[in-house]
Amino acid sequence: MDENEVIEFVSGLPGVVSLTASAADGSPESAWGDTFFFYDPDGDIPDTHRFPFATIVGSNYKGFDEASDLDRPGIFRVNVAVGRSSFESLFGRSPKDAAEHLSEYDVAASDVLFPHPNYASQAWVSVINPAERTTAELRSLLELAHDLARKRHDRRG
Repeated sequence: MDENEVIEFVSGLPGVVSLTASAADGSPESAWGDTFFFYDPDGDIPDTHRFPFATIVGSNYKGFDEASDLDRPGIFRVNVAVGRSSFESLFGRSPKDAAEHLSEYDVAASDVLFPHPNYASQAWVSVINPAERTTAELRSLLELAHDLARKRHDRRG
């Protein structure tokens, strides 16, 4: 899947609002070009209360998120909030434990699912340049994250 295919897939899920950061929307320059997916079926959640359930990042965030070496040409990373239970099923350890053992994962490898380099403790997972090995699983995880976001939204009423 390339970035556009991921955007098309996630944006096609019910109630999804996507935002690709740019100067026009006031996003910080470091985020320009990154895409954020929110569950907001009525389009009425204030920006300050939105939290993405998935993102696409295409470059390093200097001094914060550089472990995946996203400044390489043609590289992007899809990040997904999968929830604690699914995270544990995927990696055989809790999000906190995975975050403490990140050195055991190659967080710069393409087409491999791994705990997010900065948000593993919050049950986020990542894939760089999803392809043959990870596309089907990534689609399922994106649907799962969408469902979790929908349930959170519905609980808030």
